[in-house]
Amino acid sequence: MNRFSISTSHVGLAALLLVAGQALASDATNPRATLRLPPGEGNPRNSEGDFIQLKDGRVMFLYTHFTDGAGDHSKAYLAARYSSDSGQSWTTSDKVILRNEGDWNIMSVSLLRLQDGSIALFYLRKNSLKDCRPLLRRSTDEGKTWSEPTEVITSPVGYYVMNNDRVVQLKKSGRLVAPVALHNLPDYTKPDWTGILMCYFSDDNGKSWRRSKTTLKTFDKDGKRVTTQEPGVVELKDGRLMLFSRTDGGSQFISYSEDGGDTWSAQQASNLISPVSPATIERIPSTGDLLVAWNDHSKITPELRGKRTPFNVAISRDDGQTWSDSRALESDPHGHYCYTAMTFSGKNVLLGHCAGDRRKGGLNTAQVTLFPVAWLYKKQ
Repeated sequence: MNRFSISTSHVGLAALLLVAGQALASDATNPRATLRLPPGEGNPRNSEGDFIQLKDGRVMFLYTHFTDGAGDHSKAYLAARYSSDSGQSWTTSDKVILRNEGDWNIMSVSLLRLQDGSIALFYLRKNSLKDCRPLLRRSTDEGKTWSEPTEVITSPVGYYVMNNDRVVQLKKSGRLVAPVALHNLPDYTKPDWTGILMCYFSDDNGKSWRRSKTTLKTFDKDGKRVTTQEPGVVELKDGRLMLFSRTDGGSQFISYSEDGGDTWSAQQASNLISPVSPATIERIPSTGDLLVAWNDHSKITPELRGKRTPFNVAISRDDGQTWSDSRALESDPHGHYCYTAMTFSGKNVLLGHCAGDRRKGGLNTAQVTLFPVAWLYKKQ
């Protein structure tokens, strides 16, 4: 059973949160779900999102609210919930941030506080199997209004996937790096779901973009394509970038760039054993260590092999060369945990992720899980 499950029906939610808060007051050092957004009438799925810390102290969680189906191509818009206490409780109704503007939908949000103080909102606009590309809007009034969109990829038009919480801004140069997987172009006879990885980057705060020189196709020792999808990027202490992606090779695969994302080494298997499910890796501000959230399958039982459960976290003190023993946040054998957004608010870690029941639609429920940074360093 999901250890942190909390009902969040609109009726009586405030009372439920109060009771939950009282029940957890003596156990506030352990992970807990502080928001769950299950499907409802006219809302068959809530999923991929991201966080931003606002200047008034609130945290905004912006996620994808589906309206006419639960598939990746069903209609959806972007909706927000807010927390005034670093993620411990949330507003009980949606605020619509951006109406659907795609022929299919808009989804997969990345929020970023740019070095000029504005907020960048990246998202996918899905029109067809030949046109799915990331867009950028920005806000100078803390998310009240947004600029007209800028296309990150203008040519060639194709089907590019960029997950939620994926865009980074490099500390020294200010370069924006957006990792994507290309799956279809107009001249393809059919989509290439094995994926070609690349980065798009901007050196003028998002006004213009260009593609990396390197595009990555990965092969095994027998010359067979390895599926590599949904890449992410994290900046290392020595200035290099590490790219990681979900694969069918039994683990997250990784690659490195020494020039800000323009050229990349060949992808190699990592020691983050996982199914075909994305990981999220970010740096903990207070300690400088890396934190990864993923489905750890290093000790998986046969019946769970390939499933997106359990849901785990681990830290690395050496920039991803090695990782601590993982700690399970969720272990429901029927759970479906993936598409994780990560942020740090106060002394806490906030993870926004899918947490549905695989038997009833694993991607249909969004959840925010909170735990103190200190919990990561407690002896197990």
